[in-house]
Amino acid sequence: MLRIEIKDLNHIHEAARAFIDNIGNDTIFAFHGHMGAGKTTFIKAVCEELGVQDVINSPTFAIVNEYLAGNGDTIYHFDCYRINKIVEALDMGCQDYFDSGNLCFIEWPENIADILPEEAVSVHIKVADDDTRCVEIEK
Repeated sequence: MLRIEIKDLNHIHEAARAFIDNIGNDTIFAFHGHMGAGKTTFIKAVCEELGVQDVINSPTFAIVNEYLAGNGDTIYHFDCYRINKIVEALDMGCQDYFDSGNLCFIEWPENIADILPEEAVSVHIKVADDDTRCVEIEK
């Protein structure tokens, strides 16, 4: 397990670079953490480090946002918080996104656990008492 600490927002891009350095060939990342833990903020920093110039925000109502990385690759950012039934995710074509070979960053993956690919990498964001964030990546 890889563990990356973020002491404050001034260090989030360092943490994002460390995350990117450890992506390897993995493309699907399931971000776990309670509301307000910093999942969207961290994903935003990762996308910025990957050269995304678009506005990066939580796809809370759209469910999925599509960004273009600096190298021309597509990145998909999911927020599955509002998904109540697996059929909703299937109807929107989640499987096609997962099978695309592009980076997929998924918030609230527990809501689509039944269709989450086996190769999805679990990323847990935890908040310490001093507000330090810890990003734990389980490969």
